[in-house]
Order: sequence, then structure tokens, then C-alpha cells
Amino acid sequence: MSMKHRYIPMTEQDQAEMMQTVGIQSIEELFRDIPASVRYRGTLPMSSALDEQALLTHMKELAGRNADSERYPSFLGAGIYDHHVPVVINHIVSRSEFYTAYTPYQPEISQGELQAIFEFQSYICELTGMKVANASMYDGATALAEAGALAVGATKRKQIVISRTVHPEARAILRTTARGLNVDIVEIGYANGTTDLEQLKAAVTDQTAAVIVQSPNFFGCIEEVAVIEPIIHERKGLLVVSTNPISLGLLEAPGRLGADIVVGDAQPLGISASLGGPTCGFFAVAEPLMRRMPGRIVGQTVDRDGKRGFVLTLQVREQHIRREKATSNICSNQALLALCASVYLSTMGKAGVREAANLNLQKAHYTAKRLSALDGFALPFGAPFFNEFVLRLPEGTSAAELNGKLLDAGMIGGYDLGAAYPELQGHMLVAVTEKRTKAEIDTFAERLGELA
Repeated sequence: MSMKHRYIPMTEQDQAEMMQTVGIQSIEELFRDIPASVRYRGTLPMSSALDEQALLTHMKELAGRNADSERYPSFLGAGIYDHHVPVVINHIVSRSEFYTAYTPYQPEISQGELQAIFEFQSYICELTGMKVANASMYDGATALAEAGALAVGATKRKQIVISRTVHPEARAILRTTARGLNVDIVEIGYANGTTDLEQLKAAVTDQTAAVIVQSPNFFGCIEEVAVIEPIIHERKGLLVVSTNPISLGLLEAPGRLGADIVVGDAQPLGISASLGGPTCGFFAVAEPLMRRMPGRIVGQTVDRDGKRGFVLTLQVREQHIRREKATSNICSNQALLALCASVYLSTMGKAGVREAANLNLQKAHYTAKRLSALDGFALPFGAPFFNEFVLRLPEGTSAAELNGKLLDAGMIGGYDLGAAYPELQGHMLVAVTEKRTKAEIDTFAERLGELA
């Protein structure tokens, strides 16, 4: 075999034998059903083959054009955050017994994998204040849509009320799911950065399966979950809360505020942003809803010798049970990414998570104070916020253009809110994590002032 293409496993001899078997003289004959008039003749305008060294140099040069958060201080959040990832995480998840592990189809022999998932579930229950958590979902947005589907099945109702302060992409996925289930989605507006409670009261009826809110919400503001809870529970519907797990180091757990289902994305817990994914969703419920939860639950037991062991206690995925009984078609769990979250939480401990949450809060508030003091800039919402806030830009300033200029200045700006909320043209969503230093924040404020 020629070493010129050492990654292509087919030899010329293989090719000749295949051609002989199908009875052709040349590869060209495979395409004879395509009329000559529509066939591309000639060579595609591509560069010639590169040797390995030249290819590596070329790929490095291309990768170098990415404005990544390793080299550029990032103030972009909107669902994926630039948090510190302790180095121990990559060390552990790079072990082959973890990164080659897949769904435990033969659970009893996958003890290490099951234990890792059990620890993840336990941490999620502790953070969210819920009784039961599953073995992870694809991401926070699909977890939210699954929560909507669960509520519809549990209440036998066909209406979901969701706040517009929930992540726009999560709302889009919920609408897609709802179409298949013939469910009516009602969106509630916001006032001062949080859900409009009067509008919410007016929208909730005896036909409402669930109210879905996010706190901290898409604007970074903290919702009044304790006030929203009776509005839906008086009508015997369910309360679904989507949350940022880091914020739970400081904020009261949604489970203690009366949530029936708590979902979110574990990305802030030691999962690198990786240009947008993959991440890991979490899904936790009150005990009565346990059998309706998508995915699977890992339980702890003892073997016949009394030694601790782990089992798949409950599975409602359609491949494992009769299809008509399945409540979800979620298939794979994100076990490796759930492991990242577990390693992060065990490394940080309670005090560490609280400290990280506090740093996010303090740095975001310092930044908001600096930016709102700039000429022409303002904070349009007065609601309390966590590590993200909305910034109104000076009259006539385009957030997209400003972000382009910031990039040229070596910084990644915030999210252009006009893209998802037409009424918020000229507003930017700014995220500040524990990684941002005072010097970076001060430089960001100076650049914004000069460029706008």
C-alpha cells in the first residue's frame, strides 16, 4: 500500500477486486446513470494535496484566525459561559475507561460509569433542592422542552405558559416539541427585566399544564419564583424552573421555592465552551413525577455479599420499553460531560461553589457600575441580576457594529439582543464570570467608551 495516503485504508488491489466483482473496467462507469450533460468535467478548484507538515501549518494558521476566549477576554454569555475549568477535570475525563464509556446497556458490569452517573444525580439533587435527578440530557434547551412534554403528559392538559425571558433558543425547541404534541404555547412579556406577573396571572387557566420560567433569566435577572409558584399551583398545574447551576451557590434552590421540575445546562460546571458545545443538560423532579422523567435513573444497592453496587433503577427511553409507553425519545446521556460537572463540584466543594458564585456576582455588578457610568450608556432594567446584565448603548449605536470594533481591539463583546428581541435593538447582554480580571473589565469599559 502506498504511504502517500496512509489514512485511506483501501489499496489499489482492493479497488481492482471490487471493480471486477461489480463488472466494470473503470470508476467512471459507476456514474454512467448521470447524464453527461449535467456531469462536472474537469478538476474542482481546490489546492493540491499537502504533505503532513504543510497541512499542520495550514490548519494551525486557520485555527489562529479564531477569536477564542483563551486569547481574547470574553464578555459573551447568553447560554454558554467562559468559566474557569480546573485542570484536574481534563486529567480525569481523558482516562480511557471514561471517555470510551457509552450507555450502560449491561449495567451490572459498568460499575464505574454507573457510580459516576449516580454521583452526578446526587449533586444535581443537592443543588436544585429536588428529590430525583436523571442521568443527564443533551443540553439545557432540550431538557426544558422535555420538561414541557412531561407536564403535558402528567396533567393531561394542552397549554403551556412560558415567559419571554426564557432563552430564545429553548423557547424555539419547546415550540417544535409542542407542535408534535398539539400543545398551545402562550408567551408572557416582561417588565423591568423579569416576567410580567399581571400578564402571567391573566394567562394561567385550568387548562395550563405548566408555567415555565428561567432564573436567572436570559437577561441575567432573578425571577420571583416564590411569587410565581402559587399562580400555577392554585390551578393544579406544574412549575418548571430553568436555572444556571453556578447561581445556586448563592440563590435559594428552586425546589425549596416550590418548583416541580428543575432543568438547566451544566456547562458552567467545568465544561469548556468549545465554540458552543457539546454541553450537558440536567433534569430534576419532585418524587411524584419520577416515573415520567425522560432518560434513566441510576440507583445504589448492595450485592449478595453486602458490597455497595449500582444499578439502572428506572429507564423510560423508547428503546428499553414498549414504544407506546415511552414518555420521551431522548436516547444518549451525556455521561462524559456529566462527569466533568461531578469532578468540578467535588473539586470545588460547597465553599468553592459559593465563592465562584459570589465572584461572578461581584464582578458583574462592578462591571455594570463601570459601564453604566459611561456617557450615553444605561442599565434599562432595575431587577436584581446574577452574572449577566442588559446594557443600553448610546442612541443610534448598533450592537453588531460595536462588537466588530471590539473584536478588532482584541475583546469579545456581549450578545446583540436585537437579534432575538426586536424591541431591544441597541442593547447588549454582557456576561462577567470569575475569570474576568479587574484590569480586563476596566479596559473593556475604556474601549466601549471610546468606540461608541
